Amino acid sequence: MRIAAQTLGCKLNYAETSDHLRRLSDEGHEIVDWTAEADLYIVNTCTVTAVAEKKCRAAIRQAHRRNPEAQIVVMGCFAQTAADEVARIPGVTQVLGNESKRLLSYSTAGGHRTRTFFKIQDGCDYFCTYCAIPYARGRSRSATIEETLCAARRIADSGAREVVLTGINTGTFGQHQGEAFLDLLRGLDQIEGILRYRISSIEPNLLTDDIIDFVAHSRAFLPHFHVPLQAGSDHVLSLMHRRYTTALYADKVHRIKAAMPDACIAADIMAGFNGESEQEFQKTLDFIESVPISYLHVFTYSDRPGTAALRLGEKVPIPVRHEHTHRLLALSKRMHQTFIQSQLGKERPVLWETAEEGWTDNYIRLRAPHDPNRINTISPITLTPDNIIATTHDN
Repeated sequence: MRIAAQTLGCKLNYAETSDHLRRLSDEGHEIVDWTAEADLYIVNTCTVTAVAEKKCRAAIRQAHRRNPEAQIVVMGCFAQTAADEVARIPGVTQVLGNESKRLLSYSTAGGHRTRTFFKIQDGCDYFCTYCAIPYARGRSRSATIEETLCAARRIADSGAREVVLTGINTGTFGQHQGEAFLDLLRGLDQIEGILRYRISSIEPNLLTDDIIDFVAHSRAFLPHFHVPLQAGSDHVLSLMHRRYTTALYADKVHRIKAAMPDACIAADIMAGFNGESEQEFQKTLDFIESVPISYLHVFTYSDRPGTAALRLGEKVPIPVRHEHTHRLLALSKRMHQTFIQSQLGKERPVLWETAEEGWTDNYIRLRAPHDPNRINTISPITLTPDNIIATTHDN
């Protein structure tokens, strides 16, 4: 069959989709672009916001218009939490929740040979008041360190040079079998062939000083951290049932910068959470500007059925949520420009994904004259205004 796929949401979804497509290709099916006519369309969905669910519905309808006779398989978090609704969308032939994914495994890899996503953990035990993911993904779970290292060695054999570690709550890796995330990182660092690792996201309360020190002195782990913040107000963090304070978050960011001054630090931030007054939102703006974050992933809050946030405080009017979102996006742009300016004139190692473009270790996208021989190699380059490619990290 001709098979096309569309993925929405987190990097974990991308890792799973890549794994499905790789296995289907190994079985002899032809993988085609999402815009092409196919016999089977796979839509891997997200439920983190109402906007994400809207995009999922649109993708399903696009596939059905493209080929009304095609099979459409919908999987992922939206399929898990709203299976009946998804099944009623014209064209859908099968709905697979996260517990029903036939090809799901705890240690999967996918992508092309330069960079690949590596799923090391799934599920979450945190139950933040705004989040439906624990209901969609289930409890936190992972394979053992040895099983995960075996999967990583297979990635090394495939020729990938950079690996992005993905999960819903990666820092909880191994907790349910008495193992530690840091021990996994130490093992991964010793695998020959993989030259670079990125940790896609880690909660600030799980980002220990030992992990920061390890990354700073490791062979392959890069100075690039994604540390969710969600709010810069302790009151709002408490309403969200987050497991840290702004003081702890600031301490982690400053510790990273002390150990790795050129590190890139990204933060998730939510606009318009229930009970967030204008005063509390201003605290968030002030806090973000007080710490050396490099850029933001900004999300507009939307009610998720079944979550505790529905019982919290007064709702922020939707126009105000959008206005706050735009202010956070503008702040993120300024912060990223400041980070880029701080790197001008410095030499950084670049992994070239194409003959002309690549990424520095601290996540700056660069261009260079066309050279097919540089693909999947790493070379040093001095950053200038002319070789930096403008990048946005908007959600």
